[in-house]
Amino acid sequence: MAFAQPLWLLLLLLLPLLIYQYRRASKRRHVTLQVSRLTAMKGIKTWVVYARNWIQFVRWLVIALIIIAMARPQLLWHEEEIEAEAIDIMMVMDVSPSMLSKDFRPDRLTVAKEVASSFVSRRPYDQLGLVVFSGGAFTQCPLTNDRRILQAFINNLQVGRLPDGTAIGMGLATAVRHLDKGESKSKIVLLITDGENNAGDMGPLTAAAVAKALGVCVYTIGIGSDGLIMSPTYQNANGSFAFAARQMTFDTRLLEEIASMTNGKFYRARTAADLEEIYDEVENLEKTKVVKTSVKRTSELFFWFLNATFCLLLLEMALRWGPLRVITV
Repeated sequence: MAFAQPLWLLLLLLLPLLIYQYRRASKRRHVTLQVSRLTAMKGIKTWVVYARNWIQFVRWLVIALIIIAMARPQLLWHEEEIEAEAIDIMMVMDVSPSMLSKDFRPDRLTVAKEVASSFVSRRPYDQLGLVVFSGGAFTQCPLTNDRRILQAFINNLQVGRLPDGTAIGMGLATAVRHLDKGESKSKIVLLITDGENNAGDMGPLTAAAVAKALGVCVYTIGIGSDGLIMSPTYQNANGSFAFAARQMTFDTRLLEEIASMTNGKFYRARTAADLEEIYDEVENLEKTKVVKTSVKRTSELFFWFLNATFCLLLLEMALRWGPLRVITV
């Protein structure tokens, strides 16, 4: 709370002097009654006597409230108007069985989901969406500003809901189709996979050419390390996967070409720390332009003090002319 005209508050310094002068004058006005014994006055004092002694302080409180109202107390707060040039971002994530490989702890998919969810929380002004692919592609979440909904979709991603395979071209094409409908000038795709394209009706380079024509920038991320890795070998009848040590390699040429065609960049993530650094770098490269304007707003509070003053005056008048009325003869 602040005061628009605080100099009026200096009048409060005069109140102690006025109270002192009033009490001195009131003592002169009162008649002294002499009695032979104090016991004669026992039981005479009632609430009226005590109230008459304190009723004068209601008037001083009224004066204090009037002075505070004259100083115009105000409630201040600041409001920020944000003008943001947002970016449309589609995350395209591989959910093929190989994403359960154990070179990441606990597996590639779990780490990818955690890092992606953290990335979403750091983009408060952008529209983000999610496409998943395996042997086919599926829009898990269209472009949205609702961070909690998107993070819920990311956290609930599972392997085995789509046919087996790696349809990179289908996943990229699905994301580009959503971005073409967006209104933002800046449109990017974050594509994360651990395998080579071996399924789908559209090839990855064809999808990349469409992305280039529509002005979509594609950042490709190859997740996984080379060597002997515990990976899924087949799916059991109950939906679980059997694991065995497999020799795995990663051909990065396709992802490099997709990124190069669309003016993006290719990254290789061999550890969870690598993946976090990649998302941090993408975040720095694709910054949302935000203009903040601070607006100062106030609410006047003086009428509350005037209302209290009016109520106290009515109370004082009712008491002075009612039960505390003094009759002189």
